[in-house]
Amino acid sequence: MLAAAKPLSQLSPPELISHFKQHIQQFSQQATQQFNQHVDIRTLLHQRSHCIDDVLKQLWQHFTLDQDNIALIAVGGYGRSELHPNSDIDLLLLAKKTVTPAQCEKISQFITLLWDIKLDIGHSVRTLKETLSIGQDDITVATNLMESRLLCGELELYDELQVAIEHPRFWPSSEFYIAKRDEQIERHSSTTSFDLEPNIKGCAGGLRDIQTIGWIAKRHFKATFVEQLVAHGFLSKDELVQLLACQDFLWRMRFALHNVANRGEDKLLFNYQHDVALALGFSDSQQLAVEKMMKQYYQTVRQVRELSEMLLQLFKREFLGRIKPLDIINLNELYQRRGQFVEAKKETIFEQPQEMINIFLNAAIDPEINGVYAPTLRLLRQARHELEQPLCENIDCRKAFMNILKHPNGINALSLMHKHGILASYLPAWEKISGQMQFDLFHAYTVDEHTHRLLLNIQRFSQPEHKEEFPLCSVLINTLSKKGLLVLAAIFHDIGKGRGGDHSELGAQDALEFGPLHGLNNHDTRLVSWLVENHLMMSITAQRRDIHDPDVINEFAKAVKDETRLAYLYCLTVADICATNNNLWNNWKGSLLRELYFYTLRALRRGKMSEVDADERIDEYKSKALQIINNREQTTVSQEQVSDLWQTFQPDYFLRHTPVAIAKHTQTIIESETTSKPLIALFNYDKKNSSELFVYTQDKINLFAKVMRVLGSKNVQINDAHVMATNHGYALDTFTISELDGSAVTEPRRIKSIVQTLNKSLTVKSFKPHSKRRIARQVKHFNVPTRVSFIDNDNDSENNDYTIFELVALDVPGLLATIGDVFTKQRITLINAKITTIGERVEDFFIIADEFGHSLGDAKKQTLQQSLLKAIEKINQ
Repeated sequence: MLAAAKPLSQLSPPELISHFKQHIQQFSQQATQQFNQHVDIRTLLHQRSHCIDDVLKQLWQHFTLDQDNIALIAVGGYGRSELHPNSDIDLLLLAKKTVTPAQCEKISQFITLLWDIKLDIGHSVRTLKETLSIGQDDITVATNLMESRLLCGELELYDELQVAIEHPRFWPSSEFYIAKRDEQIERHSSTTSFDLEPNIKGCAGGLRDIQTIGWIAKRHFKATFVEQLVAHGFLSKDELVQLLACQDFLWRMRFALHNVANRGEDKLLFNYQHDVALALGFSDSQQLAVEKMMKQYYQTVRQVRELSEMLLQLFKREFLGRIKPLDIINLNELYQRRGQFVEAKKETIFEQPQEMINIFLNAAIDPEINGVYAPTLRLLRQARHELEQPLCENIDCRKAFMNILKHPNGINALSLMHKHGILASYLPAWEKISGQMQFDLFHAYTVDEHTHRLLLNIQRFSQPEHKEEFPLCSVLINTLSKKGLLVLAAIFHDIGKGRGGDHSELGAQDALEFGPLHGLNNHDTRLVSWLVENHLMMSITAQRRDIHDPDVINEFAKAVKDETRLAYLYCLTVADICATNNNLWNNWKGSLLRELYFYTLRALRRGKMSEVDADERIDEYKSKALQIINNREQTTVSQEQVSDLWQTFQPDYFLRHTPVAIAKHTQTIIESETTSKPLIALFNYDKKNSSELFVYTQDKINLFAKVMRVLGSKNVQINDAHVMATNHGYALDTFTISELDGSAVTEPRRIKSIVQTLNKSLTVKSFKPHSKRRIARQVKHFNVPTRVSFIDNDNDSENNDYTIFELVALDVPGLLATIGDVFTKQRITLINAKITTIGERVEDFFIIADEFGHSLGDAKKQTLQQSLLKAIEKINQ
């Protein structure tokens, strides 16, 4: 303890605070130095606990609480002496009887001073009777009490507490096990191990899971340390070594995170990851250091999850097995099902390597199986550890793997293989992507976990309960003669990531090598390889190209070649998007992909999408829109009015909108009182994830910039823009928009505010809306170089007299308004825009023309490119 200049009793409150703050600060600096010198992490946690012990004991005496028959008790993590730099310090002040007002005053002064010296104190003041009553009702309180340590005060009272909580009636082992198991299930349901910003304490496979093992062991076996589970036969020595290594890594990561965040933070946020990685000794560039650290983290939590699952199964058998034994169902000569777990009948089962695959075939055959029985899992883990070569090099293993792929429910088996590391043991390329972080905001999961979720989506396509969610996929999946080829394409689609180079090409080459080795014929092998190489093509075309342009459809159809490939690619694309993150898929993206599918299908069947096809669709949409208008009750719109208005519309308008939208636009324009003022409306066509903003006004060169500025000021996300002019000089613009969380704009007051502000912006020259949106916390930690790329266009064609360019940039507030301002200054006419936000980056696609409606020359392109780069660089600063 730091020596005070004079006795504590003679120090003023400010001097007392300064003394202890200085002491704790010096200790923390010393602990950080020891951490950097790789001192054992357990030692560091114990040392900090003992440091805080000393502080509390001195202050307890300073406030003469040692004379009041009260016990000061450390509970929870502090009670275990596992105190991280900014962890909560949980205290129980245990009194023989209700504390007096004088004691309350001293306790208040004691706790207040602890807060003043910046300790994060959580405390309760209770009698023994109150403590036991609350502990019996609250599993969290009971758990904290089990880990208590007496710091100072009434030893006799503390002993009474220990006797009471150690009594079986306080929390019987079986009830305690059930409560902690349910607590863990609930915790796992609200988080995932494979988040980009994981909670290293509370996620599945995190520190809390290790603690749960210790708590259950302590309650049943009176085990003080998890090491004692070896003596009780629940852990082997090797498993103990692995569990403790995992714990040490997570402890060191948490220690570093608390230091970097300078607070008790358990979520590994992007803005902390680089500094934490450096503190843990990971080096190289920022991205590589973080990816290396996160790969080890993900592999660690996977190991903890597996060990935790095995131990909780063994605990269940110990505590509940005699009360409610699991039913045993015979499966075949080698396996049986025990409850919901597959179990090997012989301990020597995995001496035949193919059985490491065949065991999972049972999960495909019997849908009741959702795991591996703990004793068998232990055998599987040992066999996995002893492997000297990939399982795919064994011909019997290859046969077993293909049996799983060919089975209708093979994904059940693959899911368990992934969970228990056998997919990585089978495919060397899969092992490389296991725990591979994707350093962006677009992908929510590691590469292997994303692919696992993609496989589960393919499985959902075949399940009747998901038919309404994926209607077209549910139909197409049943037309595929070999669903296993789709599954293979899913496995390989991202398997090339992390190697450098184009991951699609690398994965396609892997698929070409996999096919012959596993007995696939040349046609099937090439189909899988083509799907892997082109797995992004459909989503890119739908979201970044004008799918109403016959040339775009013909180009896509030419690449796809036939209806079979189209069906496979559509299913793979939908499953891929839905597995990328929870917010990426929405009705708008779904409708784009369905349109692209059916346009391409028609082009493949007719040979080519032509102007005749477009004319037929225009006539069809006009007819349907007119029918919708006529069927409306009390309509005041005449067919003559509709015909006159439609004469002013460009043919492209009818290709780009549904009959419902055409009818709504038409009615809105005709029923408006005047067309001299801007006509602005916001529609929701029964879509949960997007709304349509409709703008009909005299066309102006700065119209797009003004609309973007208003929507930006209202924190609205723009997904799509169709900008076109009528034959009589009016803008007929529609914008697909949503809230920042991806939902439709539906709140009436918000709709009114957007419409009114936009109206004011278009009618009052001096009005400029103010944007309050700031750069998102996560986005600040990514560097996305701005890129403007012009795309070759067949300008010899009369119908293609326009220019196409793609813009890639960081997603910052005001980006689209800035682009619009550049268009205004350069006298650029916007024809169409596809706005795509991919995590921290935008990839926007624009079709433009000059002020005379022609494509841009080389000089004009260069000027536009430089102007955009300069303007975007300015708002990024």
